[in-house]
Amino acid sequence: MSEYVILTDSGADLPGDVAARYEIGVIDLALQIGNESKLNGEVDPKEFYALLREKKTVTTSAVNMERFKAFFEGYLKAGKDILYLGFSSGLSATYIAGRNAAEELGDAYPDRKILTLDTLSASLGQGLLVTLTAKKREAGATLDEAYSFALDNRLHLCHWFTVDDLFFLKRGGRVSAATAVLGSMLAIKPFMHVDNEGHLINVSKVRGRRASIDAMFDKIAETAIAPEGQLYYICHGDCIEDAEYLSAKIKAKYPESEVMIGYTGTVIGAHSGPGTLALFFLGTER
Repeated sequence: MSEYVILTDSGADLPGDVAARYEIGVIDLALQIGNESKLNGEVDPKEFYALLREKKTVTTSAVNMERFKAFFEGYLKAGKDILYLGFSSGLSATYIAGRNAAEELGDAYPDRKILTLDTLSASLGQGLLVTLTAKKREAGATLDEAYSFALDNRLHLCHWFTVDDLFFLKRGGRVSAATAVLGSMLAIKPFMHVDNEGHLINVSKVRGRRASIDAMFDKIAETAIAPEGQLYYICHGDCIEDAEYLSAKIKAKYPESEVMIGYTGTVIGAHSGPGTLALFFLGTER
């Protein structure tokens, strides 16, 4: 293993096999399902979305500083430096807690280096940036070089997504009650992205589910950097057929590219609902 570790949190929605392949450490965020407290990794995603469809109340919370300190300290005691790439501060307090924990531990471990970066990203957008940074480490990048790569590329990490049920966005204050009702009646789907401050922004409205997916695909041709050879991440809120449709379109047009499909995790999914579909890639701008 390298002399430094790359760490993230479960806001990145990284599948376990990807995290293991690139030796990425992940700290779990927490959620409350009804009266039961769970960590993200303890919840089966398919069962989770079934609970959401049953209108089960789900709330989420950031990782606190003490948990971060314990997480980081395990690596520091093993003699490792740390690069932590965190969940967008525009959507969660998780990164701030991680940064504060790192600052406190810096005094206790003066011989170790702890770098933290707000990815300004979420879900597999965050996951893609973490993966690409880990690939740089695998190719021989130093800790400082890996940090610089993540910093230089975080605002090139494009997040495009749509949801199937506007009432989940209404509950989170992203759309009004009137918009949710009218949009559902007219089959209008929001076309959204994450902006340069890491906030969720409604870009436009598209009539129909398939049209909203096609609009995501069209963004590749508009902004993707070297689209033919890219690594694309797609995440879905228990709508694998839609994810596979989008993946097939990408592979048909860009056959040399790699596409990975994963679940939208419980933290994001609790706010976006079943049927969420998102596409992530590197572009000239967000």
